[in-house]
Amino acid sequence: MTAETLPPDGDEYGSEPPRPTGLLDVLSVAAVVLDIRGRIVFWTPQAEELFGYTAQEALGEYAARLFIDPEHMQAVTSLFAEVLETGQSWAGAFPIRHKDGSSRLMEFRNIRLLDDLGDVYALGIAADHSLLQRVETDLALCERLINQSPIGLALLDPELRYLLVNPALERIDGIPAEDHIGRHLRETLPFPDVETVESALRQVLTTGTPLIDQYHVGRPPADPDHEHAWSLSFYRLEDPGGRVLGAAASVVDVTERHRAAGEADRARRRLALIADASTRVGTTLEVEQTAHELAEVATPELADVVAVDVLDAALACRRTRGPDNGTELFRALALKAAHPTVALRAADPPGDLAAYEGDRLVTLCVHSGRPVLVRHVGDQDLRRIARDPEAATLLARAGVHSYLAVPLVAHGEVLGALDLKRTRNPLPFDEDDVVLASELASRAAVAIDNARWFQSVRNTALTLQRSLLPNHPPHQTGLELASRYQPAQATSEVGGDWYDVISLEDDKTALVVGDVMGNGIDAAATMGRLRTATCAYADLDLDPGAVLQHLDKITCDLEHYIVTCLYAVYDPHTRRCRMANAGHMPPALARPDKAPVLLDLPPAAPLGVGGIPFETTTFDLSPDDLLVLYTDGLVETRHHPIDDRLNVLLSFLDEPRRPLEELCDLLLYGLRHPDDHDDVALLVARTL
Repeated sequence: MTAETLPPDGDEYGSEPPRPTGLLDVLSVAAVVLDIRGRIVFWTPQAEELFGYTAQEALGEYAARLFIDPEHMQAVTSLFAEVLETGQSWAGAFPIRHKDGSSRLMEFRNIRLLDDLGDVYALGIAADHSLLQRVETDLALCERLINQSPIGLALLDPELRYLLVNPALERIDGIPAEDHIGRHLRETLPFPDVETVESALRQVLTTGTPLIDQYHVGRPPADPDHEHAWSLSFYRLEDPGGRVLGAAASVVDVTERHRAAGEADRARRRLALIADASTRVGTTLEVEQTAHELAEVATPELADVVAVDVLDAALACRRTRGPDNGTELFRALALKAAHPTVALRAADPPGDLAAYEGDRLVTLCVHSGRPVLVRHVGDQDLRRIARDPEAATLLARAGVHSYLAVPLVAHGEVLGALDLKRTRNPLPFDEDDVVLASELASRAAVAIDNARWFQSVRNTALTLQRSLLPNHPPHQTGLELASRYQPAQATSEVGGDWYDVISLEDDKTALVVGDVMGNGIDAAATMGRLRTATCAYADLDLDPGAVLQHLDKITCDLEHYIVTCLYAVYDPHTRRCRMANAGHMPPALARPDKAPVLLDLPPAAPLGVGGIPFETTTFDLSPDDLLVLYTDGLVETRHHPIDDRLNVLLSFLDEPRRPLEELCDLLLYGLRHPDDHDDVALLVARTL
């Protein structure tokens, strides 16, 4: 090519000379042509770089004299003559003398040439031996690294088509290497977000900024039933001249790490669920509330639909019979779903009773006292889960695909079952779920067992107490009466509060309000004994202080009991009320057109202290006067001073002519909080 045919500066290559783009340029391979006498007739720029001589210095010179040491002259001359005579090429390493005087080992290949005139020439191709060895080593090392690497490696062209795939990537995606070549990345990667991967890789090609350790999850064609995870890294490939050749991708199979991390995360969630259950389940001594708390905790972490059913016999505190194959009567206590679903219509509503035959899975669970697991629910299973065919159809519509029933066992007794179903959660129940559900059920069963026995004892005490109280105050001469008894809430046991109205001779009436310190059946029974004794002493027409004196002696004989009591006798003929107090709350008196007040009675110790006299105080009452007797549960709270509460009580008595029944309700609901922990006895009397 003559100078006239060269492109002008800056047209095709720019103002700078082009940089090497090929392997020969990287190796700086030189070409030298000698005539038959050994003179140099052709000299490339690479030869100048390799030997140090310019073309002007080399052309026409004898090559052997220029860069061959005398000691190697005979060997070189012999090789040169053999190549020209025989036409056989020669290749090998040979030392040469550089222009700077140093000796360098070169890799040569010598070939005989003929021109169109028949003249003979020798072509020598040379490269630096150490550089050539290093390149060969690098190539061999790269090949071994790629082929033997446990990391999947791929080279892609700028259009993201495969150029090269190593065996590790074949194993990872299950596609032979030859089936990759020419295909696009999206055709082989088993990722649902492959478009995102391609977009990221194009960004790498554009910017040259690598992407490292990109986490992706999918199902490869070689193992479509299981989820795998891979770590992907991408970087741009350029040749020595800076031209973009494509991109390299590395793929590391991190499935085991992914599964281990998933298991660890699952274990953390299970521990958190158990810890959550320890604080949220069993917060009250109410069976229904405990069952509801269990269902709340189990949804949705453990199941999509949760039901808690208790054997009716266990709920009634009747010992359940041993395992058999008969029908069981269940009472539904709680039902919870993680999302709207027709499966709720297939379940028994809370509070309902349902009989399940022995072949039903929930019945099998309580009979055996062991979990019942159906990993993959079929039509036959649905018929054994549901109460009837219609319910089975609803469960199928809801997409119930996995089922687990766990017994509620406390102190060796099966109380019922925790019923779990999965609809939206695609994973079937497994053994880990059985362990978790059993732990939750065990904790809840103890709370349910405590609650049912507490409720049984409380109901017994409440029944006893109500049976000892008068149903309605009798009509008495000169008095209008109303009363209330309200037990404490289910979180506390029944106490020993009582009231009584006793008819005496000469139209007189005894009014009594008392409070046995303590709670439960013993307190209720003690209250009954004292009420009976009070009625007996009242018939003797004793002074109120004397009555309390006798009751004090009886109370001293009762072990560890302290009782407060207010005893009053009203005579309608004299309109006088005689009253004695044994450590009780002061009664309130409201009169028309006057501010209500608390009656000032001499202080006295409660009954049961012993040896302390009780004084009787007499008050004159007028028509329409209102007398309010009550126990401390009406006014005492844990958060307010008692004086403030007594003032609130008086504020409710600003209309003494209010109907007594209405007044009782006003006092109860105005003063008493639903969570108050004490019983209340209230007796209201109006003089006529």
